[in-house]
Amino acid sequence: MNGAAVKVGMECMATTRLERVLGGERIWPPPIWLMRQAGRYLPEYRAVRAQAGSFLDLCLDPERAAEVSLQPVERFGFDAAIVFADILLVAGALGQQLRFDEGQGPVLTPALDGLGLDGLDRGRARDFLSPVGETVALVRERLDPGVGLIGFCGGAWTVATYMAAGGVSGDHMAARSWAYRDPDGFQELIDRIVDVSVGYLVGQLRAGADAVKIFDSWAGVLPDGQFARWVIEPTRRMVENVRAAVPGAKVIGFARGAGLRHLGYAMQAGLDALAIDEAVPLDFAAGTLQPRLPIQGNLDPAALLAGGPRLEVAAREIATALGARPFVFNLGHGIHKDTPPEHVARLVDVVRGVADPIGRGSG
Repeated sequence: MNGAAVKVGMECMATTRLERVLGGERIWPPPIWLMRQAGRYLPEYRAVRAQAGSFLDLCLDPERAAEVSLQPVERFGFDAAIVFADILLVAGALGQQLRFDEGQGPVLTPALDGLGLDGLDRGRARDFLSPVGETVALVRERLDPGVGLIGFCGGAWTVATYMAAGGVSGDHMAARSWAYRDPDGFQELIDRIVDVSVGYLVGQLRAGADAVKIFDSWAGVLPDGQFARWVIEPTRRMVENVRAAVPGAKVIGFARGAGLRHLGYAMQAGLDALAIDEAVPLDFAAGTLQPRLPIQGNLDPAALLAGGPRLEVAAREIATALGARPFVFNLGHGIHKDTPPEHVARLVDVVRGVADPIGRGSG
């Protein structure tokens, strides 16, 4: 299905609870969805994953990727689906060889640190990423019109950390040292990631996504000056260029570990909403961030893994502290793979049962 047939541009009236909050409306109970809500903790996901072959094959198989995108919404009644994909598809689209090894995670060859960018080619990006747009269109076609659909990409800095190291790196030293040693060369890599990511996000919006999210999962490792150059500025450019192509597009930003820099990140990048990690204090979120823009977050995934009374207390505390203003309930990071599905079901029930902190709901 053509995404334009589903949503004519992004300036139309918000039709989902998620869109209403992203547009600045406070509603109760808050919309809820969870990062990595489609994944290994669900037996139905594992069954599809086994059929698909590799993780990458699953990401690039629109029919199966749409199926797993819809699974958590069907099981838990979330207010939004997020397209099943991976932030490192952009690296593959640029020409790095990408695979995901069991027990090791992503492997990208060759590692770029010190090798230059001659092997990268933006010309193949559209074809490489087109299956994700097909997935978005399939999900939108099958999703209840009242349920939101989120597309996403990785932040340029975070994607660059994997591309520089050739995979997972505990200290991100390959990218960090490259950015100091050869800032012009590293800037060229960031520029290429931004360029491809903009087209990727625009494609998802045009295919039917209601909003997109930029995941800068390793933003917190950088000092202030580097954070401004490699996190804030690339995100600002992404947001600006996505909105130039899709007027009114809603963009959520997630700069994990940004701490007190969250406000500058959100304001300078021009975000519509800010996702916060579990380490962000609720009083800072409610008193400093929320007066400026809608907030999404920020339950500790460990609390969801543990379940029980402490999960319920933590969920109620967050919903009460942040629910007086525009708010989307979520985790501070992704669902842990060993989380029992019944804990997720209980979380949804708890959030939807919390008393309205200002004494009235708005539906």
